[in-house]
Amino acid sequence: MTGPFSLPATTHAYLARAAESLHEAVVAPDVPTRYACAHVAALRAAAALLAARARPAGSPGSRRRPQKNAWVLLAEVAPELTEWATFFAAGAGKRAAAEAGSTRAVTEREADDLVRDADRFLGVVEQALGLVPHVVSPQLCVLADPRRQPARSSRVRAG
Repeated sequence: MTGPFSLPATTHAYLARAAESLHEAVVAPDVPTRYACAHVAALRAAAALLAARARPAGSPGSRRRPQKNAWVLLAEVAPELTEWATFFAAGAGKRAAAEAGSTRAVTEREADDLVRDADRFLGVVEQALGLVPHVVSPQLCVLADPRRQPARSSRVRAG
């Protein structure tokens, strides 16, 4: 078990940046930005855990191994987080489309759900690092409120 004083400074920096990205997602004025910022928040939380747990592979003279993305590494370093890694890896394409400016890449519901999921994931990572998980932002409660009015009045609800 680790504690806040035994963690590398980079872990704390990634956690802080994850929280900043999560805040940016919550206050984002548009759906693609909300989705992209939430996904980046999760990626930064994963990087925090990797900074704390990952060890360099092989010696300098050893054969180069193929590069792995953060989600693959997370599943290797923290197998208990494999489902989270798989979930966020699946959203990488949508994040790329959202960052490229696509307004059709994600729905408002997907963006709101990802913000909440990224917030939960950040708490899971904090706990895995031996830290006290952060307190959920009251703004996330607004995103979770089923009575929340959609941004566009033209949306038709199935029901």
